[in-house]
Amino acid sequence: MLGAGAWGTTLAWMLAGQGHRLRLWCLEKDLAGEMRSTRRNSRYRPEVQLPEDLEITTSLGEALADAEAVVLAVPSRYLRGILEQARAYVDGAPLLISATKGLEEATGLRMSQVIAEALSADLPLAALSGPNLSREIALGMPAVSVVAAEREEIAIRAQRLLSSSLFRVYRNCDIIGVELCGALKNVIAIGAGACDGLGFGANAKAALVTRGLAEMSRLGVRLGAQPATFWGVAGVGDLVATCHSRDSRNWNVGYRLAQGETWEQISRATYSVAEGVHTALAARRLGEELGIALPITEATCRVLFEGVPVLQAVESLMTRPERAEGEDWAARGLGVAEGNPGGGGESP
Repeated sequence: MLGAGAWGTTLAWMLAGQGHRLRLWCLEKDLAGEMRSTRRNSRYRPEVQLPEDLEITTSLGEALADAEAVVLAVPSRYLRGILEQARAYVDGAPLLISATKGLEEATGLRMSQVIAEALSADLPLAALSGPNLSREIALGMPAVSVVAAEREEIAIRAQRLLSSSLFRVYRNCDIIGVELCGALKNVIAIGAGACDGLGFGANAKAALVTRGLAEMSRLGVRLGAQPATFWGVAGVGDLVATCHSRDSRNWNVGYRLAQGETWEQISRATYSVAEGVHTALAARRLGEELGIALPITEATCRVLFEGVPVLQAVESLMTRPERAEGEDWAARGLGVAEGNPGGGGESP
């Protein structure tokens, strides 16, 4: 297990509890020492008691030696650099499972693409995603997830490794869609937290989540994802969980922004990584390159990085030009004259 944050620690605890011999790699030496001596990760996941036979190391060489499977739970911003260091220690062809939900800010690449580039090897690779708030899993509550891979035999291997009586794992052939769902829903969750922080009701929250799903799907399908993936565990499932739970780091960022804090203040006050922040920048750039309107993503970026007040961003969303929800009358031969704002078309 590479990464000892909240999610990496939870997965390590879960897999070790299933009887797997596991090594947990931790970047921070002080935290690794604490976990070895107290069997607790007080910084990220204090709820779990780590098993005595769980090995904890700060050495990539020790962590990866003769590994049959490697689970990657490193923040997206650091994944490439860590894997470039780890490349020399990857022996044979271990199963790689990406548990990181994000897009690389500089390139817009999905995590499986970053992994393939950084390791310069064609290794069996799967992506794990779903409504998996780590605190709930650490407390023994049931959850479902999905693993996606280009080849079914790889997805089956990952599915069998991860599944337990409290963690049900499905498999999916659409790795593009599953990874994009896991990344883009975090951007929408920031908006959901802002809705709650402003004291808005269920109407506004439902609108944000629904239009957010449309925005995710619009970009995802253009990038090669299957539309059905956005209605599954990795799409609707994860979006609902992340937009409605106070355990969501991205929801908390949005909530605090609505309370008047800036992103700089929030980032200085927490160890945890909110993947939606930098994914928003990558998604906005992809939308611009592809000519796809992503209004919620755009509004989120403006609040985070341009100092736009949250209420002003809300007003900009509510006063956008009128449009159809999705039905294209023109394609059915029922459209009105061009230039009429009630007519059909593809403008989001």
